[in-house]
Amino acid sequence: MSNKDKQSWFQRLRNKKQEDAAVTEAESTQPHESEGMPPASQESEEEPGAQQVQIAPVLETPAPEIPEQDPDSPATSGDTGDTVEDGEPEKAGSQEEGAQGWFKRLKKGLKKSTSAVSDGITGIFTKRKLDDETLEELEDLLITADLGVNVAAKVASALSRDRFNKEISDEEVKNILSSEIEAILAPVAQPLMLNSANKPHVILMAGVNGAGKTTTIGKLGKKFKDDGKRVMLAAGDTFRAAAVEQLQVWGDRVGVPVITKEIGSDAAALAYEAMERAIAENVDVLLIDTAGRLQNRDELMAELAKVVRVIGNKLDGAPHDTVIVLDATTGQNAVHQVEVFQKLANISGIVMTKLDGSARGGVLVACADKFGLPVHAIGVGEAIEDLQPFDARDFARALVGLEE
Repeated sequence: MSNKDKQSWFQRLRNKKQEDAAVTEAESTQPHESEGMPPASQESEEEPGAQQVQIAPVLETPAPEIPEQDPDSPATSGDTGDTVEDGEPEKAGSQEEGAQGWFKRLKKGLKKSTSAVSDGITGIFTKRKLDDETLEELEDLLITADLGVNVAAKVASALSRDRFNKEISDEEVKNILSSEIEAILAPVAQPLMLNSANKPHVILMAGVNGAGKTTTIGKLGKKFKDDGKRVMLAAGDTFRAAAVEQLQVWGDRVGVPVITKEIGSDAAALAYEAMERAIAENVDVLLIDTAGRLQNRDELMAELAKVVRVIGNKLDGAPHDTVIVLDATTGQNAVHQVEVFQKLANISGIVMTKLDGSARGGVLVACADKFGLPVHAIGVGEAIEDLQPFDARDFARALVGLEE
């Protein structure tokens, strides 16, 4: 989307603010459809080669993540148990309304992170000159907001180039900060791609306990199914009955098969069986869940590496994507998770969830700056439409509290 198009989009967002608020209030009184009862999918023609699949808005209510409870590992966030509810379908709006709704959800979801950054900048730069003291305060603020030391230094350097020892407003600082963050994020804002030459295209989902892997798999599976793809899910967290049951709920409601084995079965054996079934049934995309594991548990990480090897032995080049799901509430620990998982599972992309539950959304910028891995999507809530393709400019401006 060009800057001109985005500016006009922002203008429409402001002009329709009151109208959107009234629509939102009216819709909040209506029942919603369970996300497990999607409309019938339509067949779509495929062209050979790479095909871009984006996570478009689907206006339904969520099947929230069932919290992972590995008895050997402490919880990584303060999640509580969730349920899947049924309801009445909600009508989808136009593309324009969907885009407006997403940016509003993004702003709302990032509210805690935005407040931490925006309020801090306002406090530092109210009628003050840009000097060594203010630059140091700004760097401390950005590090505290989990953007990382390197990003904080880059922003301070950009500010000092032209504005040192001059008065500068908080709004000017926010615009410069937004531009610097966008420059870091733009190269990694890449939607998840399916290659139709891969039969199946195998996506392995990894991450620590409670990050939201199973829920993310369900949302992705629904989107791929709605796009006309033959989808299969594999419940690779074989040690937790709750995880298997949750994925089966998603499979039933989306209308796709779920490969399972007895609780306690070997995860690599399940992955192999799922590969065999997917190949035999000409499946387009196979999404494989894995057991949540802490990055400091060597034996569990070795088990994940075994799953990766088994998949590769069954189908050359698989898994075609190994996506780590990160929980934003873990802050800088997310950076360490990527580092460790990358060594054993060759992580190819990132999905970050729970940005709405944390004031530490800046960690996504730190991950992008350090690893340069594609950021496929972000989640700012539990509903399906709250998981969207990552847009660098929207995220940067929302994070610092700017509207245009």
